[in-house]
Amino acid sequence: MLAGRLTTEGGGFAVEEVPVPEPGPGQVLVRVRAAGVCLSDVHLIQGMLAPHPLSGNKVTLGHETAGEVAALGGGVTALAEGDRVVLQAGERRDGTTCTRGVNIDGGWAEYAVAAADAVVPLPPGIPFEQACIIPDAVSTPWAAITSGAHVRPAEAVAVWGVGGLGAHAIQLLRMVGACPVIAVDPLAAARERALRLGADTALDPTDPEFATLLRAASAGGVAAAFDFAGVPAARDQALASLAESGRLVLVGLTDQPFTIRDNLWFCRFRQRVIGHYGSAPEDLVDLVRLVGMGRLDLSGSISAIHPLADAARAVDVLERKEGDPIRLILRP
Repeated sequence: MLAGRLTTEGGGFAVEEVPVPEPGPGQVLVRVRAAGVCLSDVHLIQGMLAPHPLSGNKVTLGHETAGEVAALGGGVTALAEGDRVVLQAGERRDGTTCTRGVNIDGGWAEYAVAAADAVVPLPPGIPFEQACIIPDAVSTPWAAITSGAHVRPAEAVAVWGVGGLGAHAIQLLRMVGACPVIAVDPLAAARERALRLGADTALDPTDPEFATLLRAASAGGVAAAFDFAGVPAARDQALASLAESGRLVLVGLTDQPFTIRDNLWFCRFRQRVIGHYGSAPEDLVDLVRLVGMGRLDLSGSISAIHPLADAARAVDVLERKEGDPIRLILRP
């Protein structure tokens, strides 16, 4: 089968022929129908993120995966061949929590192996292309909102970076009742997209009047700010936007340090900075239900679909942000 493989220590990325894996006890073999391309995949290829700990020096990328059960390993009774499923981004193996496409083989392949308890049944009304992005592009901002910042209805919030994660954060914040929802992005197209997705206001962070405009839109400051950009300047702006007892949630990944420059203000007004990564297994279950019941529409999130064989091209498009994509999909 074809698989998009990363070789560590500068070995690079390539789509290669590899054997079809076999499911062991308690596992299932999934015929991949769609897999998302995430900025984290780009960071792995660039070397900014390391696939650690990893057995060997190669791993199949892809932590966003949906498909059909193709074969059952020993002892699996809750699933059947042909079942439509979406895979959790992580699972337990040999007593260790592993991340799919990072330190265990992921979904950039024609087939993928997963623990039976790490797959979630997929309702027939959700296309594979939309389902595959839920385990990260949707569940990560969902967890940041619900269990990171604990956003409550009517709280003022702001989102920096309306890309693959931030675009869904706008929808989710509106769904949980945050008000107003303020989008911040330097790209005019991204700001227009944010308004279409439900933002009440969309601001340009390079506007000389930005701070004044944000304070006016939020009536003095936001209760929760979310950095999905991973850019130091965005984090500085987000921190400065907080109201008393405000929470800044850092989701975008960067290797740059974060500095709280006005420690007196930060402490006096009891503000918080919260690091965030990924989501919990139950988040995927909840989101599949929400999408399946029509509470959340992901149809506009699929920017383009590429054949698995052209995975390197998809990575290049995302890295250069060609066309300002929300999510690119690989189809085996």
